[in-house]
Amino acid sequence: MTKSLAAIALSSAVVAASCLAFGSAQAQETKVSIGYAGWTGFAPLTLAKEAGIFKKNGLDVTLKKIPQASRHLALLSGDIQCAATTVETWVVWNANGVPTKQIFQLDKSYGADGMVVRSSTAKIADLKGKTVAASAPGTAPYFTLAWFLKKNGLSVKDVTVVNMEPGPAAQAFIAGQNDAAMTYEPYLSAVREAPQSGKIIATTLDYPMIMDTFGCSSDYLAKNEKVAKALTDSYFEAIALIEKDKAKSYEIMGADVKQTGEAFGKSAANLRWQDKAANKKFFSGEHAQFSAEAADLLLEIGIIKQKPDISALADTRFVQ
Repeated sequence: MTKSLAAIALSSAVVAASCLAFGSAQAQETKVSIGYAGWTGFAPLTLAKEAGIFKKNGLDVTLKKIPQASRHLALLSGDIQCAATTVETWVVWNANGVPTKQIFQLDKSYGADGMVVRSSTAKIADLKGKTVAASAPGTAPYFTLAWFLKKNGLSVKDVTVVNMEPGPAAQAFIAGQNDAAMTYEPYLSAVREAPQSGKIIATTLDYPMIMDTFGCSSDYLAKNEKVAKALTDSYFEAIALIEKDKAKSYEIMGADVKQTGEAFGKSAANLRWQDKAANKKFFSGEHAQFSAEAADLLLEIGIIKQKPDISALADTRFVQ
């Protein structure tokens, strides 16, 4: 009996110790909030959370869907510490007093962002004097509109811009509103599947200029380098998981934007997620070159008043 009691006591002690160890491990998870959108290119962040990758790497991540036009305000307020957005948006934020640094590249658009127009519109130059739905100035869709127009001899001053987010912009276009719209996947596919409403006149296959990166506020990054490393590693692990099990990964990522795994896969075919090798190549020169060209256009259309220090926009230590 004494032996049994001793065994029970020992067993209880082991369980208690295990619980304490588990609690300690849980306590070590660092909380971090990330602002993003339902854009297909950001989906590996959802996968990293739902598949437990962030947790495995010691992070307690909260993903918050925040419109791009106000994502920088969430960073400034401390509501989020990091965000996913397009390269030129980081130029805008830094130029307008929101100090941030990009730490890894998420994706490149290969037709996943585009302009939809009515069937009667033969070319982009025909949009002069027409109405185009696009997100607010300072966002990727607005910048894409400015880029497409400039490449066709126009500027944003030559059209009437109605500010609508990519999802509502696509839905309104399909319903017969506006002459054109700027949108991206998965909403671009909705227009592709409704040819009676119009057509896709140009995408980032025609004008390759949409590249997404992940970054954090400069102050947060300076104090949380281990978190930055864990976030970067988690992203690359999510990319590897997609390659290992596409069907399951697409199902998880698609659920976040109310798509089936099959439908999500079709959307994803229009972009390329960037692994570590692609990141190293991107930050070796392309990032700075594009940021500088983007800054010139942003100055031209009045989104920024001066160029930020292009060399200070990224911290590439974590992808090495």
